[in-house]
Amino acid sequence: MKTRTRALALAGTAALLAAVALASPAPAAPVSPVAPKLASVHGGGTIFFPYSPKDDIRFTVDAESAPWTRPYPSTPGLEKGLPTDARGRVTISHHYKESGFTAVGEAEIDCLVTGGKTATLTAVVKSSNVGWEGKRIGISVQDGQRGEPDRLGFSWGVANVDAKPDGTVAEGAVGTCMAPAPFTEVTKDGFKVTPAPLSPRPAP
Repeated sequence: MKTRTRALALAGTAALLAAVALASPAPAAPVSPVAPKLASVHGGGTIFFPYSPKDDIRFTVDAESAPWTRPYPSTPGLEKGLPTDARGRVTISHHYKESGFTAVGEAEIDCLVTGGKTATLTAVVKSSNVGWEGKRIGISVQDGQRGEPDRLGFSWGVANVDAKPDGTVAEGAVGTCMAPAPFTEVTKDGFKVTPAPLSPRPAP
């Protein structure tokens, strides 16, 4: 009788364990890490510049964030680059109506940062017909919302003067991602700004 009772108890325990096993959820499959969202600016537009109202001035921007890809090995803290490192291209065309001359330039993007629908970027000129090779330029872009126009700013002309203590001035150097507010209006075509937070610092 004891043997039979023990067998029934063991059978009941086995049935209970089986029921629990069936009711328990299966182990979750490992989740692949999601790639961080990257900032970008794409498009082209003609602007109205109040100090050259008759001229045709156009910018084209294709910029994508590429965090931590431009290292500075000899600079402590920057051995892996910056979270604002970027790649892409900027092209500029300025046609002077009075003279008929068209200044053109193409620059390689090295920095991009966004805040909402506004982006600031810099690029180093690789080719031009006005002697700008090697010069870093700063550009800001605002992607207009709710019917507002897009806007654009640029570092030369009115926004980057380095005043000396003696009262003289010189053109200031442009550091990475440094540009003025987007102070001109885009009158034709436009830009799309995709914002993203700064990328986390890479593991040591």
